[in-house]
Amino acid sequence: MPSAALATLLLRPAAHPNDLDRKRIERALEDRARYRYVSPTVAKVEGGYRISSPCCSRKVDPTGGIIDVARLIHLPDTGEWQLFAKNHGLEEWRLHSTHPRLADLLALLNEDPERIFWQ
Repeated sequence: MPSAALATLLLRPAAHPNDLDRKRIERALEDRARYRYVSPTVAKVEGGYRISSPCCSRKVDPTGGIIDVARLIHLPDTGEWQLFAKNHGLEEWRLHSTHPRLADLLALLNEDPERIFWQ
């Protein structure tokens, strides 16, 4: 590969995070099943996005402060998406699942049947 082409390839910005997908995630969260009365935020993080929200149940934060809900990471080599849940007791992210499409990940996050994310 010519050095100019390699330099262009190396300088190409990462696909994620980007504002288009951040807005797409924000719109998708409007259809969630739990805690519909709070306004979550979607922030850019390296390789993806972090969703946080006020803690309405007071299980995680008795004062009702902002807590982490989920982390979404895009894997550029495979095009897959990883969904991470926050273990608030240990203050660490844990891989929950991997999805071929962002839409699949968002459907699971919005439904959250086991109350892993929207606590």
